[in-house]
Amino acid sequence: MTPLIDVIFLLLLFFMLSSTFSKFAEIEISSATSGTSASAEPVERIFIQIGSERVTLNGETLTLDDLSARIGAGQALVSLDADTSAQRLVDLLVILRGRVGLTVTVLE
Repeated sequence: MTPLIDVIFLLLLFFMLSSTFSKFAEIEISSATSGTSASAEPVERIFIQIGSERVTLNGETLTLDDLSARIGAGQALVSLDADTSAQRLVDLLVILRGRVGLTVTVLE
């Protein structure tokens, strides 16, 4: 019985050492900061609600690709349904990342 356990541990060690470890892409999420002075012009706010199968922009159901074309500058408020996965939220944040003049707030 002892040689079988030794072989199992050797195989486990071999597969652990021969596997590759990859680093997944990271998205930087900044924490809330102190308020800034109020601007003279009002900020356009858009409301995005995301679920496991649907995305709505101000009440209109869209796909993630259509959402990318419809968003401009302003403030995006993102609300999550109870069935939203973390990957679905990351997909949305990747689409919204890099937009000039757009701030994203994820609501609880």
